[in-house]
Amino acid sequence: NKKAFVELLFWKSPAIICEMTQGYSSLQEGQGTTRSRVPPWTPQEEQELRELYWKYKEVEGGDIIAAILAHLPTPGRTRRQVVKQLVRM
Repeated sequence: NKKAFVELLFWKSPAIICEMTQGYSSLQEGQGTTRSRVPPWTPQEEQELRELYWKYKEVEGGDIIAAILAHLPTPGRTRRQVVKQLVRM
């Protein structure tokens, strides 16, 4: 590719570098960025998250996210995932 030098001017992740050297669309399913490994939120999980947020929103001086994580029925969700989902909703 004659224009590959332009791509080198911008920050790349290791997955993108691998894709550039081995050819685009060379990544197998399940490899690559962490976004593909994060399970999507189901409508039931979103509803439960919404209910927990409204329940712990009014608690003074407490960490809302910590309270939600403690009562979230689905284990394995990180603090960052919960915050991102709340912002998205």
